[in-house]
Amino acid sequence: MQRWVRSICAAVLVSVLVACGSGDDARPVMTVDAEGVSTIDGRVLTDQLATVPASALSQAEAASLLFMREEEQLAHDVYAVSATLWPPPIFANIAASEATHSSAVKTLLDRYALTDPLAGLPNGTFKTPAFQALYNALVSASRVSLIEALKVGVQIEELDIRDITAQQTAIDNADILNVYDNLLRGSRNHLRAFMKVLTQQGGTYVPQYISQAEFDAIVNAPMETGR
Repeated sequence: MQRWVRSICAAVLVSVLVACGSGDDARPVMTVDAEGVSTIDGRVLTDQLATVPASALSQAEAASLLFMREEEQLAHDVYAVSATLWPPPIFANIAASEATHSSAVKTLLDRYALTDPLAGLPNGTFKTPAFQALYNALVSASRVSLIEALKVGVQIEELDIRDITAQQTAIDNADILNVYDNLLRGSRNHLRAFMKVLTQQGGTYVPQYISQAEFDAIVNAPMETGR
């Protein structure tokens, strides 16, 4: 019963957050350019969060925020390396976008007074050994060729889609769900962007984390706008 009540409250709060940005001069939390680069505006997010009180945070929600902080930063850090290796602007553009995604999760950490797992760590360094090992492997693959670096981009976004979707099942708090919804749309847009360039370069990709049917549906859908 308690979880059901929290879910109802969360649904109401999501409506409030969306309504706060529904005026004529409303700005979406996330903006999307013609190439699908999806950038979260930290000031808009902060303004939205200021309109509603923070709800009690469950252990699962706290763990989820810590997890997503590292995963979003991993995407930025890998793409930032690829941007120094290969000429297509997609790496630098999406790296800049991913920095705003990681910062959005950091905003939630601060809101709930959670210690940032990345505090004091330079780019490419992670508190969680699994993220460190994944980062090392993905950077190594990205150094092989442009095609492999683009495949890594698709892989990271596919992984994000799987993980954000899974994380949402344990979340009731509307502010977290609002951010995660934007992160998920951003990941789908970035997957489309990387696949477009990969295909132009003559490369192919086989999904590793989601079904081929879901992957194809995402790739063949238009870019999504933020809200």
